[in-house]
Amino acid sequence: MPSPVIPESRSPVSRFVIEHSGQNPARCYQCGKCTAGCPAAPDMDMGPRQVMRALQLGMGREVLSCNSIWVCLQCQTCSSRCPKEIDIAKVMESLRLMAILEGHPAAEKNIALFNEVFLDVVKRHGRAYELEMGALYNLRSGHPTANARILVELVAKGRLALLPPAVRGVAKVRRLFDEAEAARRRVGREVRG
Repeated sequence: MPSPVIPESRSPVSRFVIEHSGQNPARCYQCGKCTAGCPAAPDMDMGPRQVMRALQLGMGREVLSCNSIWVCLQCQTCSSRCPKEIDIAKVMESLRLMAILEGHPAAEKNIALFNEVFLDVVKRHGRAYELEMGALYNLRSGHPTANARILVELVAKGRLALLPPAVRGVAKVRRLFDEAEAARRRVGREVRG
């Protein structure tokens, strides 16, 4: 039996998703397994299934404005549960990329700031260093004393390292960041045409 023809969406957002993730949202048949297993779904305004359906319906602008693409944890639970083997986490990642490239503000307050701080710290140290991340995030978000009580408790219990982690190969990590930035700029130029 020949495999069914899967229609391609004519939406610019769906075309971007297909091109940059290699995943076709039109393949999704709305079983809901992705949303049922998603640990972040309760905090999303559109669950993964709804994001896929919105892309099928050409509602790309609504998807770029939803909080789901920012709340997605990239844990791959949705992707591993998909009977059509769609990597939904890749779809979410490509939607976030498009939102950034087109200047859509993140639907979650300070999420872009958190991502920026996290990536800066990982680039600097080769992995996450929570104490610095927390301090930088608090300072940049204008809440320098937020979570101060928790900080003392975490340090006292040995749950938070005072010194950054010793990581071999930090130069390799920095090169990866530089390559990713060059790719982001290239994709940005392509999107702007």
